[in-house]
Amino acid sequence: MFGFGKKKTQLVVAAVDGELEPITEVTDDVFSQKMMGDGYAIEPTTNEVYSPVSGVVSTIFPTKHAIGITTDKGLEVLVHMGLDTVDLKGKPFESYVKQGQKISENTLLSKMDIEAVKASGREATVVVVYTNMDLINEVPEVIKSSVQHGDNVGDIKYK
Repeated sequence: MFGFGKKKTQLVVAAVDGELEPITEVTDDVFSQKMMGDGYAIEPTTNEVYSPVSGVVSTIFPTKHAIGITTDKGLEVLVHMGLDTVDLKGKPFESYVKQGQKISENTLLSKMDIEAVKASGREATVVVVYTNMDLINEVPEVIKSSVQHGDNVGDIKYK
């Protein structure tokens, strides 16, 4: 009734195995300058990309390079696979979820052929972005480290 006991945090986990890094280190200015929101990046070592949060799949781009997830608190999370990969017209990506599907952390979202992305002259960086920052009070500090998908990246604190 008064909001007591409501969860004011959101667990975020690593979306893929690889090297975790702050979003500010991504070579694409749209991400590194946080034009779309804050988040984190991972230089992947495996092709499988998992959900970093629980929620509902709100968007699957026709080119399969990005998937949007909406949490139960309304936070919109974008999982973007590779940099400038929209031009690949979906070829190195295989989706494993459908729009409207309820998912949890560690649900397999997609497979990205890392070698095909790199062979096209692009980076395979996976970027996770919290796009509606107006809901967020604090995002977890990202420290460079090796991660496995499902490792805790931190808790987002809602307003």
